[in-house]
Amino acid sequence: MFVYYNPNPSMKRVGDCVIRALSKLLDQSWEKTYIEVAMKGYALHDMPSANHVWGRLMKDKGYRQHVIPDTCPDCYRIADFCDEHPEGKYLLATGSHVVAVVDGKYYDSWDSGDEVPVYYFEMEGE
Repeated sequence: MFVYYNPNPSMKRVGDCVIRALSKLLDQSWEKTYIEVAMKGYALHDMPSANHVWGRLMKDKGYRQHVIPDTCPDCYRIADFCDEHPEGKYLLATGSHVVAVVDGKYYDSWDSGDEVPVYYFEMEGE
């Protein structure tokens, strides 16, 4: 399920997970994604890394946010989400990390499959 993905031009792996995940999900370069998120932060007068900034960008692009029920807050992992969602594009957030899921595979610069997702974004109507 894990697919190595790091579009960062300098191959950095820390602090840009939102940009990396959005880059995959939106099928665009790391640079273009970074500028979009930064401009959304500028428009909202907040830092690009703020959850509501990139969350607003997702909503503007037609994605809807869903909360994952915490019936088992420590046992439902990113890998489990992938098993249950073999088709479609999703952005998962753990509270401290963000990862792209496309057709049941998670794309990241490290194997984050054991992380616990809190919420996700899905394209409206899918």
